[in-house]
Amino acid sequence: MSASASAFATSSTIPMRRWILDIAAVVVLLGVSAASFWPTFAGPSYLGAAIGGALLGLAIAAVAAWRRWGILIIAGLTVVAYFLFGGAFALPHTAIIGVIPSLDTLRQLAVGVVTSWKQLLTTVAPVSGADGFFLVPFLLMLVVAVITGSLALRLAQPAWALIPAGMLLVVVIALGTPEPAAPVIQGTVFALASISWLAVRQIWAPQNAAVSVGEIDPARANHMRMRRMLSGVVVLAVAAGVGVSTSAFTAPTEVRHVLRDTIIPPFNVRDYPSALQSFRGHVRDDVDSTLFTVRGLPEGARVRLAAMDEFDGQVINVVDGGPGSSSAFTPIRSNMSPEVEGVPVTLQVDIDAYSGVWVPQAGFVSEFQFSGDDAEALRRGTFYSTGSATAVATPGLSKGDSYTVQTTLPAEYSDEQLAEAEFGIVRLPKHDNVPEEFTALAGEVVSDAETPIEQVQALESFLSEDGFFSHGLEGEVISRSGHTSERVSTLIGGDQMIGDDEQYAVTMALLAGELGIPARVVMGFYPDEEQAGEATFAANGDNIHAWVEVNFDGFGWVPFDPTPPEDQVPNDQNTKPRADPKPQVLQPPPPPQEPVDLPPTLPDDREAEDESLNIGGIILAILAIGGISLGIIALLASPFIIIGAWKASRRRSRRTAERTADRIAGGWDELTDRAVDYGAPLATGATRGEEAVLVADALSVPTVTVLADRADAGVFGPRDPSAEDVEAFWKEVDEIVVGLGSEAGFWKRTKARLSLRSLLVGSALSTGFQGLKTAAAARVRREPGTIKNSTSDVPESETP
Repeated sequence: MSASASAFATSSTIPMRRWILDIAAVVVLLGVSAASFWPTFAGPSYLGAAIGGALLGLAIAAVAAWRRWGILIIAGLTVVAYFLFGGAFALPHTAIIGVIPSLDTLRQLAVGVVTSWKQLLTTVAPVSGADGFFLVPFLLMLVVAVITGSLALRLAQPAWALIPAGMLLVVVIALGTPEPAAPVIQGTVFALASISWLAVRQIWAPQNAAVSVGEIDPARANHMRMRRMLSGVVVLAVAAGVGVSTSAFTAPTEVRHVLRDTIIPPFNVRDYPSALQSFRGHVRDDVDSTLFTVRGLPEGARVRLAAMDEFDGQVINVVDGGPGSSSAFTPIRSNMSPEVEGVPVTLQVDIDAYSGVWVPQAGFVSEFQFSGDDAEALRRGTFYSTGSATAVATPGLSKGDSYTVQTTLPAEYSDEQLAEAEFGIVRLPKHDNVPEEFTALAGEVVSDAETPIEQVQALESFLSEDGFFSHGLEGEVISRSGHTSERVSTLIGGDQMIGDDEQYAVTMALLAGELGIPARVVMGFYPDEEQAGEATFAANGDNIHAWVEVNFDGFGWVPFDPTPPEDQVPNDQNTKPRADPKPQVLQPPPPPQEPVDLPPTLPDDREAEDESLNIGGIILAILAIGGISLGIIALLASPFIIIGAWKASRRRSRRTAERTADRIAGGWDELTDRAVDYGAPLATGATRGEEAVLVADALSVPTVTVLADRADAGVFGPRDPSAEDVEAFWKEVDEIVVGLGSEAGFWKRTKARLSLRSLLVGSALSTGFQGLKTAAAARVRREPGTIKNSTSDVPESETP
């Protein structure tokens, strides 16, 4: 018999007790590895696939060892078992009656051998078996059970079987999550099972016994074997106890690194601008444009883009605070909101003119199903936060994208139901750079409220009843966009509160935050009363809104609307303008004085007198001509001098402002003044970001958008900019201004230098002139059949 053949034991020589021992040991070792899948699936849902694969593999190994089949037959049986039973254990949702493999089952089983590993690693845990992820534990346990069982049953040295069992444990850990299942228990059980198995196998091998006295005294031999076994058990027990007791203070503090950490690209929600920054743009530009349509939206439901809970003084934004926070993002999967109660709804969303990363949806989404050409990219690149019910598609949505949303709409609660409710305990980020007056104002508003719901209602009523509504569009009362600290402070600090959803929602959330109330701002869409109940809801700039959600214990997030009704506008359309001191104007130089005529000196003789008179006349003529010329030149140059001095004075006052933040703001004002002089159509009351867009479009200077962000950061940032920051900012401003002049022709550059537009913007003269232009245009529109001239109004039919 060859050496390789002698290593195997035949079925006739293997006692039944050794078969039972070997199979039991393999089951324990495989079970230790299978336990590592628990965090990946967030529970025992995968155990059916894992146990089924292990039992099939052990059955194949046992039958093959009994029948003494070779490796080719074992491999063939493993493949047949995989395709025959894979549907029942791993893909029951694709099999006929959950057991018989269908064509789709066979296709997924064939493809899954290659792709299931990648799909598992590119999906953040917990994963769902409904997505086909049971295939991984089933396949792993089947293959490793066949190999480990075959080695244990066929080899005289069972230690070889520990190699595939140990590799399985390593692979399952690598495919799992950074949070281990029960590492101390798993390691202890694996070590004890391995050592015990090898020890018993050693004892049951008489040729390897240390002392063979069976033929002389069988009773003494049995006694010695029992003593060795008990000693081994005691040693194992002591080792296990020491290992478990020391693990409490020797456990590593570092997070375990797995393959998932390397393969899944990091997602940072801060890479994307706040959804609320686009609010006024949608209102202004998309009133008549269908952004997207939603079919299946129940009456009273709201479509949401984002829930924002972090304010930094400039914008309120979504934050990914990690597990346990109000908004932790993970890649989309099936059954994302398993514990939410409410009404299950299926929505069909079709994207039209909308473009952006914030995904329109409603309620608490359980599953997204994308369709179209970009379906696979959107599926892999979309992240969802169950805490804030916000979804982000990193590839961006565009016209033609379509998807189905399986969601649950929470119940609506009345004031009576919330009367005794306390605020919920949720972890929200702390707001920064909140206006100082908000603390006192919040306390004053809720001073008479006794219960949590009364406090929230007091804040809501204060804004919605005492405030006025305006988007600041043409024909409406001036209302600046944005929701910076300065803007919301102006909202409550002025003679009248004037704004729209953007300002009122942020203001209420900040006031609530000052009182410790868990509140956040939500931007989305919902139909008006006329559109309510329609089969298809078309979202546009007319039905975009922002509201506030407050968390109540036992009820979740409840919406509130602090924005005044749209017909609640101020009675006095002329708001009080902010004082704007005029810069000092350098006066033009006085005109040159005429030379004084002195009496001539009496000559000594007639010839000298004539010569003196001639020279004096020439001098007088030269002086007269020169004086007149200088006067004319000074008169012609006076506009240049006045305008240049005026602009220089403005620049100097801005450049040398007391606070460095004011110097940054002055630098931006200097840039916009020069842009206005070169023809940029800037709107009164626009934010720096809006001004930057207008300048970039009108003068083809894209760098101003970055400069606008730097200006906002310098003005509204947590600290004043340094002198170096100011110098660098003004240097960039001067470079842009020089660039405007170099690209313009001589006449356009001269016209810009003489332009009064930047000096008169916002002045009474400019406002009056604009009013005259508006009135004249309106008069022409009222009398289209009349031609105006300087003497009379002549009907068109009577003109020659």
